[in-house]
Amino acid sequence: MSGFFYFHPMILYNVTAAVDDSIHEDWLEWMKNIHIPKVLASERFTAYKFYKILLNHEEGTSYSIQYFAESMAELQLYEALHAEALRKEHSDKFGDKVATFRTLLEEV
Repeated sequence: MSGFFYFHPMILYNVTAAVDDSIHEDWLEWMKNIHIPKVLASERFTAYKFYKILLNHEEGTSYSIQYFAESMAELQLYEALHAEALRKEHSDKFGDKVATFRTLLEEV
C-alpha cells in the first residue's frame, strides 16, 4: 500500500516533582546522575526528557521528567520490576522535600 504506514503510539510516563529550595541543587544533580540513569537501565523506556516547569504556582521549583515506552506492557514491566525500589530510594533520600505525582499519556 503506497502512502500507508502503521502508527505505533508511544506511552509517555510523566513524573512531576515539586522540589523544596533547601535541597534543589542536590536533588537536580542526583536525578541527572543517579536516578534517571537507573530508570533507563531498566530497559523499559526508549528515551526521556527532563524539563523545568516555568509556570509554577507552588513554592520551590517544579520539574517534569518524561519517560517514553513502546507499549503499556513495557510500562507494566517497569512498574512490576523496578518502580517500587526506585521510588523508595528517592523517598529515603529526600523525604517530604519533594512532592511527586505521575500521569500516563498515550500518543494519538
